[in-house]
Amino acid sequence: MSTPLVHAFFVGRAIAEIAYERLEAGLTDALSELGKFDAEQRENLRQLVDEVMARAEREATIATQAQTTTAIVPLDLQTSGDLQATIDDLRAEIAELRSELQRYRTRSTQ
Repeated sequence: MSTPLVHAFFVGRAIAEIAYERLEAGLTDALSELGKFDAEQRENLRQLVDEVMARAEREATIATQAQTTTAIVPLDLQTSGDLQATIDDLRAEIAELRSELQRYRTRSTQ
C-alpha cells in the first residue's frame, strides 16, 4: 500500500467483494421467502379444494336424501302439479288417521 493507486485498487476490490456477498445473502433470503410463500399458497389451495369437495359431497348427500323423501309422495300427486290438491289430500288422510286413532283409543279404554 505504498502508492494511493494500489491502495484504491484494494479498497475497490474489498467493496466489490462485500457488495457481492451481501447481494448473494439478500437474493438467497428473497428466494427462500418466495419458496415459503409458494408452499403456503399451495397448502392453502389444497385445504380450499378439500373443503369445497367436502361441502359438495355433503350438499349432494342432502339433495339425495331430499329426493328420497320426496319419492315417498305418490307419483300421481307429483305429476298433477296442483299443490293445493296435494295438501288437501294429505289433510284428509291426517283427519282419517286421527279418527281411526280416536276409535282405537275408545275401544282400548272400554
